[in-house]
Amino acid sequence: MSSGSTMPWRDRPAARRHLLYLVPLAIFGVIAVAGGLGLGLDPSEVPSVLIGKSVPEFSLPPVRGRALGLSSADLKGEVSLVNVFASWCTSCRAEHPVLMRVKAEGLVRLHGINYKDKPEDAAKWLDGLGDPYTRTGADLDGRVAIDWGVYGVPETFVIDRQGRITHKHIGAITLKALDDVILPLVADLRSKPAEAEASAKTSR
Repeated sequence: MSSGSTMPWRDRPAARRHLLYLVPLAIFGVIAVAGGLGLGLDPSEVPSVLIGKSVPEFSLPPVRGRALGLSSADLKGEVSLVNVFASWCTSCRAEHPVLMRVKAEGLVRLHGINYKDKPEDAAKWLDGLGDPYTRTGADLDGRVAIDWGVYGVPETFVIDRQGRITHKHIGAITLKALDDVILPLVADLRSKPAEAEASAKTSR
């Protein structure tokens, strides 16, 4: 038997150990590539299976100190926004001035779903920072948000006159997102005759 035809038996364990060292490196490489691709994704563009469908059936009591709660029946008849927020959410605080602008300028009807918040904290939040919402439902256990497919707060939905979800924005709304995406969509939905809107299928 020639010396180069096979690996001596005493060297085989060492070779196997080298191969074992390569496995974690390979796994790390896959994770790094996947992570790099993920960094290139815009979280506000994550699709929702509910786009083009009616909002889930729900009915929420008002947030403490508010007179009006929110239900699926309230989201029919006009184009509106539904914003999911919480007092403990840092990004919600960042977007709050944008929401206050929506109210101050009367740009579009804005409703809120308060997600897994303590009633006193939600009331203090709206009393202190200002209340941009027409109706605000208290989703104390988060079940309604789950039905809406919420990943985390804040998230905002554009609702057409038929009560269907036409767009989902994940994360804090910036002035750019409001002016470049959300308000043009609102204007487009408003411009459609009600009967045409009822039969149209959105691809957003």
